[in-house]
Amino acid sequence: MPRPTEVTTLRSFLGMIGYYSMFVPQMYKLRQPLNQLLMANTTWHWTKECQDSFDEIKRILSSKLLLTHYNPKLEIIVAADASNYGIGAVISHRFPDGKEKPIAHASRTLNSAERKYSQIEKEGLALVFAVKKFHKMIYGRRFTLLTDHKPLLSIFGSKAGIPAYTANRLQRWAITLLAYDFQILYKSTEKFGQADALSRLIANQKQESEDSIIATISLENDIHHILQVAIEATPLSSEDIRRYTQEDDELKQIISYLEHGWPAHIDDKNIEQYSHRRNSLSLVDGCLMFGNRVIVPTNLRRKVMSQLHAAHPGVARMKALARGYVYWPNIDAQIKEYVETCSACAKAIKAPRKTEMQSWGTPTNPWSRVHVDFAGPINGKQYLVMVDAFSKWPGIHYVKSLSTKATIEKLRQVFSCFGCPDVLVSDNGPQFTSAEFSKFCISNAVRHIKTPPYHPQSNGLVERFVDTFKRALLKAEGEGEMEEVIQRFLQTYRATPNPATNNQESPAEAIFGRKIRIPMEQMKPKLRANLRKNKRMEQQFNKRHGALPRMFKVGQAVITRDFTGVKPTWKFGIIIRKKGKVIYEVKVGQKIWVRHANQIQPTRQERETENATKSNIPINILTESNNEIKNDPNNNETCETLPRRSQRIRRKPNRIKINPKDHYYL
Repeated sequence: MPRPTEVTTLRSFLGMIGYYSMFVPQMYKLRQPLNQLLMANTTWHWTKECQDSFDEIKRILSSKLLLTHYNPKLEIIVAADASNYGIGAVISHRFPDGKEKPIAHASRTLNSAERKYSQIEKEGLALVFAVKKFHKMIYGRRFTLLTDHKPLLSIFGSKAGIPAYTANRLQRWAITLLAYDFQILYKSTEKFGQADALSRLIANQKQESEDSIIATISLENDIHHILQVAIEATPLSSEDIRRYTQEDDELKQIISYLEHGWPAHIDDKNIEQYSHRRNSLSLVDGCLMFGNRVIVPTNLRRKVMSQLHAAHPGVARMKALARGYVYWPNIDAQIKEYVETCSACAKAIKAPRKTEMQSWGTPTNPWSRVHVDFAGPINGKQYLVMVDAFSKWPGIHYVKSLSTKATIEKLRQVFSCFGCPDVLVSDNGPQFTSAEFSKFCISNAVRHIKTPPYHPQSNGLVERFVDTFKRALLKAEGEGEMEEVIQRFLQTYRATPNPATNNQESPAEAIFGRKIRIPMEQMKPKLRANLRKNKRMEQQFNKRHGALPRMFKVGQAVITRDFTGVKPTWKFGIIIRKKGKVIYEVKVGQKIWVRHANQIQPTRQERETENATKSNIPINILTESNNEIKNDPNNNETCETLPRRSQRIRRKPNRIKINPKDHYYL
């Protein structure tokens, strides 16, 4: 778009700015240098500030801030306008809130012949240029066509047909626009800035666009089809067959052979085909017959084919109908080709016979190939479902949204637990086809395979599990919270043997190498083999550490570990209860501690001082503890005096015995 060169083109440019100003904050600051050129008694002088303002506004108008993506579900508006030397067009969407945003702009200059058109013809040319330019987006869809030239409403929008007084050029354009489904509306020039500026501020060149060529070819095909249908709609009679037979050189030659005899050798391959059927050929009232079937002249075969296919029968029915009335060489092959190329039949054709099944390769390791898909909405929630192809281990993860970011975040959590798979299989959802997701897979060395669009069978492993999951939720309706039901379903599914896994293992066994424990496990009695194994482990531990059985009686005075301080110390207490084989409750002062037998020692009167020194027990604590025990009125036991000699139990030495099954020797 070149810069304005005089006041008129500047006004058009500022009109377009005003049309889109609602989408650009502080537009008034950007257009201030341009507004000064419109002030009274101001000489036209295009300054650097004007050029900078013009360039910045152009950048904003062509940025993503103003353009929107094409959406066939939204209302489509096409606006076109013409000036003395150019035409411009814009296609826009009207959103539910009434705002309009452009999808694309287009413009071109007029050639020397087009500049001589009257203004109404220039405006009509602009509309034709617009619909051809945006043909891909509007053909076959309802849209609104806007113009600021009111006379065109009666020419292009009249329901009664094209007015007879209309110029030939406008009539031709009106016929062209008949291929589109639109309503044409008038909009005043003051409110038509989006197209008016494009028709005035354009570069001085013309280029035939690809869209216009495609639209022209498409319209020519449509017009040719309409004419062909009109011709073929006329029913045929025997008189038509007789007349065209006399004009067909090939059939005239065959009639001559019938009347004067067939030659011994025929060079024409087409006539040779009739020669093989000479005994079934006859001439009836000027019409050549094959049995009871009329042989159709070449120029009428297309029309006969159209009549045979009037009700759009299939190939077999159309052949059966033709065999009762008409014949010509290769008619069966032509019928098949005609049906296969019929656009109406193609829309209602049955799905083709299924191709051979191509199974996924069998993975050799767990978490080698993982299939993912989304399930939902289920009670307003979406879930990311994953299934391991090797173990059939399923995962169901709630996601806040279906965005790529939320999907990657959930996959990253799963990969941190199970590792990154070699292959990740998904459908073609926007979450999985984005550049961000592709980058995530590459960074994690994951090969991403996308199944064919609209073919969920290719991702059947996870699709089948999604169906199982939804049915399980339907059956468990009203049996608890959603998350509780899902976790209960997953636990049961993962623990149940799956015939699709190796050795018909459960998914848990296939992926972890062991069964997961479920509440029903406690119903099974403990096996003797497991008990013997545990006993051997106990014996090995006791032998390694020289462990001996330690027993304490209720009411026995002991010293026990105190872990409340910075450094553990020993304190005196009394056993008040035995909680397990090696677990005791010890009363220390007014407190009750739970201690392991390894944290308790029996008191020995002759070792009190020695133990206190070794255990860093302050003497006053020992004294206080002894006094508490001695002065306890409930303590009726008397402490007898023990001898000072060593009380160590002497045992015979344990000689080493070599046993290959043992891992340690003491």
